[in-house]
Amino acid sequence: MTTPSQRPELSPGNSPHTTFRVAADVQKLGEIRRFVEASADALQVESAVVREVVLAVDEAATNIILHGYQSQAGIIEITIERQGDSLVIHLYDQAPPFDPTQVPAPDLTLPLEDRPVGKLGVYLIRHFMDNVIYEASPQGGNHLILMKDCFNSNNREEKSNDHND
Repeated sequence: MTTPSQRPELSPGNSPHTTFRVAADVQKLGEIRRFVEASADALQVESAVVREVVLAVDEAATNIILHGYQSQAGIIEITIERQGDSLVIHLYDQAPPFDPTQVPAPDLTLPLEDRPVGKLGVYLIRHFMDNVIYEASPQGGNHLILMKDCFNSNNREEKSNDHND
């Protein structure tokens, strides 16, 4: 069984982070969700925010497995850290380059029967995260950065009011 590092490491900015390397396999999605939840809990992220982050990372990992690696063997590395008021999740893979930030938003005004099946994963990632950044890795592969502002109480109140509209 693949396990996250047991001891928080220090990143260059002296921010503790945890890293998890796992086989790119849909059977490992539960382990990925548990790692994200445990890491966010350890950083004292509110439970409602943790659920959103877990969903976003699950969608990103699923896309890497099914569309990036096309269900072939591969590795996903996930690093979670706090940077200022943000929870930052880095997903690294060696699949062919793909920039999810360039995927057009789905037309949610279409009736359900006229919408394509699926195609909502990237939309959900963008919806639940405050910032989504893609970088092509210089050695090949992809680096997806998901950011959630969640450590500033004023910011959380503003965000919760935004979702109530």
